[in-house]
Amino acid sequence: MKILITGGAGFIGSALIRHLLTTRLDARIINLDKLSYASDLTSLQPFEDSDRYVFEQVDLLDEAALTRIFQTYQPTAVMHLAAESHVDRSIDSPRPFIESNILGTFNLLEAARRYWQELSESEQQTFRFHHISTDEVYGSLGETGLFTEATRYDPRSPYSASKASSDHLVRAWHHTYGLPVLVTNCSNNYGPWQFPEKLIPVIILNAIAGNPLPIYGNGGNIRDWLYVEDHTRALEQVLLKGQIGETYNIGGFNERTNLQVVETICDLLDELKPRSQSYRQQMEFVRDRPGHDRRYAIDASRIERELGWQPQESFETGLRKTVCWYLNYLDWCQKVRQRSGYDGGRLGLTQEQETTV
Repeated sequence: MKILITGGAGFIGSALIRHLLTTRLDARIINLDKLSYASDLTSLQPFEDSDRYVFEQVDLLDEAALTRIFQTYQPTAVMHLAAESHVDRSIDSPRPFIESNILGTFNLLEAARRYWQELSESEQQTFRFHHISTDEVYGSLGETGLFTEATRYDPRSPYSASKASSDHLVRAWHHTYGLPVLVTNCSNNYGPWQFPEKLIPVIILNAIAGNPLPIYGNGGNIRDWLYVEDHTRALEQVLLKGQIGETYNIGGFNERTNLQVVETICDLLDELKPRSQSYRQQMEFVRDRPGHDRRYAIDASRIERELGWQPQESFETGLRKTVCWYLNYLDWCQKVRQRSGYDGGRLGLTQEQETTV
């Protein structure tokens, strides 16, 4: 197996590479990443000298480079994770999301299509293009109900709209050109090595620094939380066993309000890094994100029923592992923040809100 993984220096992509190189000794990985602000290769350093791993710094907007990658490495599968993924940043600056998530996916699809069409018939039958997406393309749920693979798309942010567009492109390339594709839509990932701008690492790092713990609105927005290593195991099963042209939702069966997430982190820190006052004293409710979706919840029964996947971590066990990891890797967090220029401050405010906050 020669697997081309885009975005392999990102949070989920690097976790996927570590998983495949550790558990599948028949796999060779080509890691393609442009090394944006949220990319980091530190977690992949143990594999740098492996003859089963190679890194290529390539931007998906570089069509010639993509053609070279396919011709040079001749992958048997593509797992496409490269994307701009932070909703707040998409509110501040949507253009990079359009360029990376839509135009980048288009370029990758075209390079894959040209390569696939030149393969022998038997090689064409075994080739797979696996597109990894998000549950945010489905929009927002009410108090009840779950996102299924048949849920109508209703994206609400520049980020989710760009990912919905990329999903549609992938399916169109399957139906029009016959490219053998798989699509997965996952819920909120968390775990080690996540760039510290997302909710869980922001809360952990702000807490131990003695800074306010910002909670959007009243903290009642609900997300389904998926431990990143559970996600990588699901992605592997879809690549190996998934039905061509089909979609599989991947969720953690762990719905929590944002307030519950922050409170649980504070309680873990009270236990693991105690001090005179509870970390809950630092919680602070702030102006909500523009267009903030109220609730996401994944129905992952199809992947469980058809491919035999279930998450191994509960939210409690996964979050404990995550908090412990960040406490042990504070130097890494400081390094990537300094390199990216991100100071941990608030993102995703419109100009009108900035004048009133």
